[in-house]
Amino acid sequence: MEKVKLNNNLEMPTIGLGTFQMSSEDAENAVKNALQSGYQLIDTASAYMNEKAVGRGIKESGISRDQIFLSSKLWPSLYNDENAVDDTLARLDTDYLDLLFIHQPSGDFMAGYRQLEKAYREGKIKAIGISNFEGEDLQKLLDEAEIKPQVIQVEAHPYYTQDVVRKTLEQYGTRIMAWYPLGHGDSSLINEPVFSELAKKYNKSNVQIILRWHMQMGFIVIPGSTNPEHLKSNIDIFDFELTDEEMSEISKVNKNVRYYVPNKQQTDAYANAQLDFSNEK
Repeated sequence: MEKVKLNNNLEMPTIGLGTFQMSSEDAENAVKNALQSGYQLIDTASAYMNEKAVGRGIKESGISRDQIFLSSKLWPSLYNDENAVDDTLARLDTDYLDLLFIHQPSGDFMAGYRQLEKAYREGKIKAIGISNFEGEDLQKLLDEAEIKPQVIQVEAHPYYTQDVVRKTLEQYGTRIMAWYPLGHGDSSLINEPVFSELAKKYNKSNVQIILRWHMQMGFIVIPGSTNPEHLKSNIDIFDFELTDEEMSEISKVNKNVRYYVPNKQQTDAYANAQLDFSNEK
């Protein structure tokens, strides 16, 4: 498992399991299977309503907590809840988080960020993250943050390489953590000729080539899967390396096109929704 060093010198695995849109049962089983297959990074969120299941999966895996990099996210309706971090730890049944994000640039997001800074100083979290920030919201946060974020989680894949965000964050050493790393499973992206050609050369799948590209771009990736074979295949990418020329060829497929285009009004309305944790299994 390859790792990257964050701007606070914390080491983070470059690939992990994302649990977005997984039911509690699926998340529990996927986390258990992933960790037993060699994964070291698990990502969840309060809004996914599966944190308790992720915690159970970690316990059932038999893998020591100190061998696992665990990340989660605070939903905007929790930004002003002074118990939000402790409640997150309780749902995950852990004493600390390796990384905690604020999930959206909505509501009083600086209040949410201050919560993360406080938790960081208290040792409850080892790194601070922001998710889905760009433009003016990103600049406001960077200007006001006392501790600059270690990681930003955003959509990133060969069709959309987040050039503007990467340039903005370069001076801070903030790492990109990619969601939709495979373009939301778009067959047009996955079956681009360059990936098919490289797959034949390296005796890998197109998906494995794309995930390897992410590694060499310096991105952290969290593809989600509940299929044990896919879980194993997704991390079987450390026995080869793409050449500079091949990376250059892949860069030519960049269309600066994303699969999710944020709408500020809709995002704010959605983000104000209260989470009912009494329904979480």
